[in-house]
Amino acid sequence: MPELIVPTVRVHASFVAAIGEFEAEGRGAADDNSMMGQDIRRYGGRWEDPEVFARYVAAVRADAEEDSPRPAGHVPCTTRWWADGDTYLGRIAIRHRLTTFLLDYGGNIGYDVRPSARRRGHATAMLRAALPVARALGIEEALITCDDTNEASRRVIEACGGVFEDRRGRKLRYWVATGPVRDRPGVTGATGE
Repeated sequence: MPELIVPTVRVHASFVAAIGEFEAEGRGAADDNSMMGQDIRRYGGRWEDPEVFARYVAAVRADAEEDSPRPAGHVPCTTRWWADGDTYLGRIAIRHRLTTFLLDYGGNIGYDVRPSARRRGHATAMLRAALPVARALGIEEALITCDDTNEASRRVIEACGGVFEDRRGRKLRYWVATGPVRDRPGVTGATGE
């Protein structure tokens, strides 16, 4: 049964295979500014080395700490991997706060599901499982964005209670409650408690 896990070297072989799938669909190209794209450009071709992978895992885990070094404009980010045993299926990143850029385009939460695991409900299950993690970080409502052409991601966000706010450029912006939904008409699962 898939579950959110703290990044670990245990999924090394499966992670490397998943990266190959992402690269095959063009991820990591110079114009791919996603977290996945940046990681592929930085580590691509070196993840096979267990020591490099262990350093990568440590860096991803450390990025959640407020005082960890990070590029200018980046905020602390808690990452969880979606795995079924030793099989890496995807990742979800929870940015602890919003910068102006994240408010307009990136949001609090971003996720990737490896191509061979898509269209099986993993993204929806992963996002649902991550909402309590975001809540524990003090995020009561998470901003989640997707490209206006990404119908699958739009459906995932809406299935998890996303309420559409607006479109900025090519990005659709949704707010998702991380805990019980109160007094929000039209949101599936509203409890009113």
